[in-house]
Amino acid sequence: MTPAEVIAAADEFFPKLELSQSVSSARSRTFSGALGTLRISARPEGGHYTFIEVVTDQMGESRLDKNAKKFFVQVHRRGDPTHAMQASY
Repeated sequence: MTPAEVIAAADEFFPKLELSQSVSSARSRTFSGALGTLRISARPEGGHYTFIEVVTDQMGESRLDKNAKKFFVQVHRRGDPTHAMQASY
């Protein structure tokens, strides 16, 4: 997926968690709400790859962090629907 497609997916996903968009640019967004604050950025990296970075203001394994992981899975499925996710333990 392109950085623009990733940001568009974030614009769909995070408001469903009752997070409102507080800051935006072409390749990044900041969402905040009762769960905390999350910043996501996406940039092209090495050919056809897109580097996605998510940072939250929460400690440990918060609900916001778990939802950020769900977002990564959703993006991965959109980018490659045939890929089978496997646990890495």
